[in-house]
Amino acid sequence: MKAGFKLPEVTFHTRVRDESIGGDNPFKWEDKTTSDYFAGKRVVLFSLPGAFTPTCSTYQLPGFEKGFPEFKEQGIDAIYCMSVNDSFVMNKWAQNQELENVQVIPDGSGEFTRRMGMLVRKDNLGFGLRSWRYAAVVKDGVIEAWFEEPGLSDNHPEDPYGVSSPENVMKWLKGEEAEAVA
Repeated sequence: MKAGFKLPEVTFHTRVRDESIGGDNPFKWEDKTTSDYFAGKRVVLFSLPGAFTPTCSTYQLPGFEKGFPEFKEQGIDAIYCMSVNDSFVMNKWAQNQELENVQVIPDGSGEFTRRMGMLVRKDNLGFGLRSWRYAAVVKDGVIEAWFEEPGLSDNHPEDPYGVSSPENVMKWLKGEEAEAVA
């Protein structure tokens, strides 16, 4: 993956809050496409191995959440967190993380991640197919900058983190030297 690549057009099956439903679970199914999320916007997309996992929940997601005002100052309209998890899991994780700025995108079947070339096996952790950790600055559906963690492979024994960090993406947005940008 690299700058200039157009994101694949896929449909994401999401659950959205609808108060007219009432009850303890006022959500309905709503399909959203790549275009729904990315058309006409400049966004940061970051993808990670799984909701509720340590690095994702402790550093990457909270860092993007807290840094949103600074990203906005750099011309970013939205920040999206994607994982090969279903909408139920992603929504619960967003609630657990008390997200107000970052929006989650469930890639439950891994179709988007596969078409991005980032779908890897994590059977060594009992995860099955998941996303390799990466981030991208995307303008109107086209990758402007790409931040991929080193070592992309199936059943990697480690979970590298740094290149796709909010701090590294911010360095690039500010015109400073950033790690492994393509």
